[in-house]
Amino acid sequence: MKTSSINVGGPTTQMQWRGIRVKVTGTLEQALGLMQRKMTSSGMERLIRRQANHHVTDSEKRVLARKNLQRKIRSQDLGRKLRSILLQKARGL
Repeated sequence: MKTSSINVGGPTTQMQWRGIRVKVTGTLEQALGLMQRKMTSSGMERLIRRQANHHVTDSEKRVLARKNLQRKIRSQDLGRKLRSILLQKARGL
């Protein structure tokens, strides 16, 4: 990962540059497919989508909040189930 120092009227700050390099040996379509796979596997695609600045309506916020809450509840339920199973195994039941 490259780092670059810039001075913006005060202490020096560091910026990180992320990049994906793809060699084009065959067709352009193959190179684009390879780049897409690399972006997906490295999390770059998720990072770009997260940084997309577009207006989120109130209804979208409600839907996202509900989905996040459901995900959190499912995760907590799974954790409780796994803990109870591990306790039963540890007790020899």
